[in-house]
Amino acid sequence: MVTVGFEFDGNAAVNSDELSDTVDYVKVHEIVREQMNIQSKLIEHVAGRILDQLRSEFKIAETIDVEVTKLHPPVNGGAGSATVTLTG
Repeated sequence: MVTVGFEFDGNAAVNSDELSDTVDYVKVHEIVREQMNIQSKLIEHVAGRILDQLRSEFKIAETIDVEVTKLHPPVNGGAGSATVTLTG
């Protein structure tokens, strides 16, 4: 599971009602889906790739948070999930 958050000045989008003035969440979904389809050993690595791609695509963003959660990770003790959050 992936959660993405953006911090940016949204005033232009508020005033213009134009997609070009904000974050295109269709593109966000495409980037996340593309990166999640690449096999990795670590969720940190996946989160870093997603963050890099989003930073490259959305220059409007002041900060981006990417949270990747792996359900039922293979650890002793039966953990329900493991989550990593990267901010950039």
